[in-house]
Amino acid sequence: MLNSCDFQGRLAADPELRTTQTGKQVASFRMAVDRDMVDANGHRPTDWLTFAAWGKTAEFVSKYFSKGRMAVVSGRLQIRNWQ
Repeated sequence: MLNSCDFQGRLAADPELRTTQTGKQVASFRMAVDRDMVDANGHRPTDWLTFAAWGKTAEFVSKYFSKGRMAVVSGRLQIRNWQ
């Protein structure tokens, strides 16, 4: 099975870098990703997606990316449900 996704958009805020209890670093960030289609009003709908980067990638993201910067994210899709 294949679980691979690529997204291009702009960061909605600066990434948040945290360290887990086990010492692993994780960076969380949100991106605004415009869809390819245009709605009836001529606007492109925007999806607001949340991402997590781990380890050295988390350090890189938190160091070099900030609110408003364009970015491309390649990874796998994981959906979490909570109440």
